[in-house]
Amino acid sequence: MVAGWFAGEGDAFRLLGTRCSGCASVFFPREDVHCRNPGCSGGDLVEVPLSRRGRVWSYTDSRYRPPSPYVTDPELPWVPCALIAVELESERMVVLGQAAPGVTVAHLAVGMEVEVVPGVLLGEAGATWTTWQWRPTGVA
Repeated sequence: MVAGWFAGEGDAFRLLGTRCSGCASVFFPREDVHCRNPGCSGGDLVEVPLSRRGRVWSYTDSRYRPPSPYVTDPELPWVPCALIAVELESERMVVLGQAAPGVTVAHLAVGMEVEVVPGVLLGEAGATWTTWQWRPTGVA
C-alpha cells in the first residue's frame, strides 16, 4: 500500500489527492511540496478525498509480463488483467488503475460508469498489499 494515496474500507474507500488553495488544482497522486500548476504562484496543499465514481475514458488488456523496473515473481505465471483510465466526475482528471477481479475488456465500454474499490495488489507469505481498482457500478 502506498501511504496517503487512499483510505477507508467498503463504501468509504476513497482515493486521496491534494488541492492547491491558491488555484484549486487537484492532484493525484498527491503532491505535498508545491503546486504542479505552472500558472500558479503557489498555495497550501490540502488533502482531499476524490470522487468514488467516474467514466471509462479508455481501457486495454495487459496480456504480457511488463519489463523491469516493474517487479513480478518470475516463478509465478503472469495473469492478464484489464487496465482502465477513468475520468473522475468532479475533478475532471483521469486516473489509471487495474480492473477489479473478473472484469475484462469484454465488460468495458468507453463512457460507462465505474467506481473505485479496494483490491489486492499482491498477497504472499501472509502479507496483503492493498491498492485501488475500478469496477463497473452495480456489480458486486
